[in-house]
Amino acid sequence: MLSKSQLQFIKSLHQKKFRKEHGLFIVEGLKSITDFFHSDYAIHSIYCTPKVEPKIDILKKKIKHYPISERDLEVISTLKAPQGILALIEIPNDPPFYEEELRNRFTLVLDTIQDPGNLGTIIRTADWFGIKHIICSEETVESFNPKVVQATMGSLARISIRYTNLHAFLKGIKLPVFAAELNGQSIYKTDFGKEGLLILGNEGNGIMPGLVNDKTQRITIPRFGNAESLNVAVSAAIFCSEIGKKYNLDKS
Repeated sequence: MLSKSQLQFIKSLHQKKFRKEHGLFIVEGLKSITDFFHSDYAIHSIYCTPKVEPKIDILKKKIKHYPISERDLEVISTLKAPQGILALIEIPNDPPFYEEELRNRFTLVLDTIQDPGNLGTIIRTADWFGIKHIICSEETVESFNPKVVQATMGSLARISIRYTNLHAFLKGIKLPVFAAELNGQSIYKTDFGKEGLLILGNEGNGIMPGLVNDKTQRITIPRFGNAESLNVAVSAAIFCSEIGKKYNLDKS
């Protein structure tokens, strides 16, 4: 049984300020936790119910684990239907960032993406298409938000995500830059080359002023029907698919 203070501590990690203070975030579900186990992330501790405990033999050998009742798991879980196991993962320190890491590949740049589900889906999509890096504006929702983590379905363990001032970042970048805009050139007629950055804007306001300049190539997904706009996560998937079809991103 976990103490009341232990339960309160874990539940506090539902909030960003406590995740930042303690350097920990929550991951739920055996599949996602296993993905983090096989990544560069460090798992701090695991909490599992008796039904799941027999399935974590490999994890138990290297990680502190605690039995927990289903009732207590409901208290600390971020899910309406807990999956029987929850882990606390250490938030890594951001390593120095070098432009060379982005050479010979494509990278997503996210400007003020606010919906956790959208960010999580974009991360999962990037993982599917072999994109290794995502650069986020400082106003974009935190990648360790429980709803983001859950939506990635474990893909967060494989994607490098950096938060930075996009104006300063893009000002010094030498790679080709593409911006997703309604009045851009069709992606089906665009030569993306072999590397570059793709900027995706805020769900309601698009890309913030000043990020797109004369050197930026504006591109769009042609509209054939009457919908006013596309969900940003759906747009990301279409862009990644088109680039991947031409340049086989999973081998970049």
